[in-house]
Amino acid sequence: MKKFSALLALSLFFTFSAPAVSQASLLGNVIKIGGIGAVVSQFGTQINDFINKITLQQGAGNSFATKVVPIISIGSGKQIGAVQITGSQDLVNRTQAVLQLEGSLLGSVRVRALIPSDSTNPLKFNRVQGVGVSALVDISI
Repeated sequence: MKKFSALLALSLFFTFSAPAVSQASLLGNVIKIGGIGAVVSQFGTQINDFINKITLQQGAGNSFATKVVPIISIGSGKQIGAVQITGSQDLVNRTQAVLQLEGSLLGSVRVRALIPSDSTNPLKFNRVQGVGVSALVDISI
């Protein structure tokens, strides 16, 4: 309950200045997010390998693992996508998504908090400590 309250408080803080979203727009975004989930499921390994190659991590050893997971955004964002996460193999295996809380501070400062999560449900998650985000994959909508 404490985690839910903290998430709710952060979400309200970051979205306080966000414009209202119509139900049709919300439905469209849910469909697009589902599409990203399918893309990540189908091509996540190839995307992960590509990111490792361009960041010169290919063959860098096995002291850490990487994986591509979807972003679940809460706030005023107009992007959907995925992220590459990095950490120990067991923590990377536990991570199912990254929650992105975003908003603006004082009208000119964009704030995005990226939280590795053990669930794709933003209302039922546990933060996975020890996992970081190493790359972003954005798709304009």
